[in-house]
Amino acid sequence: MPLAELTALAQQALLLSLLVSLPVLIVAAAVGLLSAIFQAATQVQDAALTHLPKFVAVSVALALVGPWMGRQVLGFAVRAFVGH
Repeated sequence: MPLAELTALAQQALLLSLLVSLPVLIVAAAVGLLSAIFQAATQVQDAALTHLPKFVAVSVALALVGPWMGRQVLGFAVRAFVGH
């Protein structure tokens, strides 16, 4: 396999990893921001208030987006190993 093709595959893999992880990261960031706003408004500084909602939201996001993520990674693997 030529170096240019390997470089292109590596670039596609990095972009795919960013694309696949983005929905879950957005959900985690949004829930973290909302919990920080809630804590600032109520002045309740409990660590469980930040971790538990974020854990639940990320778990739900992974359950909903997981099949799409798997299809994207599988499609890339098929393109990479079988050929273009």
